[in-house]
Amino acid sequence: MFSLSELKQSLMSNVICSCLLGDNARVRLRLSQLLHSEMDSIYGVSPDEVADDICEVELQGCRREFFINNTGIPFSIGQQVIIESDGGYDFGVVYSTGQIARKKLRLKGLDKNGQEWTAVLRIADENDTQAIIELKKRQSEIRDICLNKIKKHELDLKLVDVELRMDQQKLSVYYTSSHRVDFRTLVRDLAGEFKARIQMVQITTREEARRANAFGPCGCLLCCSSWLQKIHANPFAEKSQFSETPGNESHAFNITGLCNRPKCCLGYSKQEKGCHQHASGQTTLPAVGSRISTPEGPAVVESIDAQKKLVWLRYLKSDQTRRLPAEKFNAMFVKK
Repeated sequence: MFSLSELKQSLMSNVICSCLLGDNARVRLRLSQLLHSEMDSIYGVSPDEVADDICEVELQGCRREFFINNTGIPFSIGQQVIIESDGGYDFGVVYSTGQIARKKLRLKGLDKNGQEWTAVLRIADENDTQAIIELKKRQSEIRDICLNKIKKHELDLKLVDVELRMDQQKLSVYYTSSHRVDFRTLVRDLAGEFKARIQMVQITTREEARRANAFGPCGCLLCCSSWLQKIHANPFAEKSQFSETPGNESHAFNITGLCNRPKCCLGYSKQEKGCHQHASGQTTLPAVGSRISTPEGPAVVESIDAQKKLVWLRYLKSDQTRRLPAEKFNAMFVKK
């Protein structure tokens, strides 16, 4: 049997992002299409937001950025396009357009006057599509070469992902490391191998999980790689419902994600109403092994479930067990 940490490490050990042209991308794009089809009924028609010049494009690594459409041709969701990228060009998939793209722009605080946007060059044609497919086929080969170079130079870092731009003039290497790494010799070696500009990008474990494009324990795609616009360093300001209380250690897997950090979805959780709580905002739970007197005779607290707020009692005389909600247990046995 594998422990939770070993399982997470195995899921994250070989991150090869399949965001574009993959099954997960098709699901996300289909949801975006459904949202656009219901746009008028959800938002209504707003004359000041009918412009279709701004679009949101999904790039490699589940990254989404905004571009301006100067082609004069309206884009459809899921359409492959060629975009400007740092003195060259790259490819992406149109994720949102028009009114929805502009609303996302405002939510991110990017709707500033005088903002200059990178442009979409053109819609991808058959030659571009074939070049994109060939580029994706090379990803695993490029990754293997980078891994061998890292081992050769004996660098203490973990390779997460590699991105070769469509024009093959820039290679981005994403890695994680607990300390500063001198990779100058590695960069020179990779530049000689690929004849391209090398960019080394150190990322966090949250970013690593997003690039994994995997499924969470809930059975859904990870929030960070599916719909969250921004990865939060600390998704919840207060940890009242997850404070350290007896029994919480056994439920640590319920609040940590693949990145071994608190799940992003916890930022949208609300404290249950109607629970009797003490000053710290947490329902009072007895210590395991505590002895209490009941009308049926003496009993001992056999176990507790801090997540579900349940208490199991075992009666010493009959050796029978009984389950009680923590709120009822407190009302019956805890002195006010």
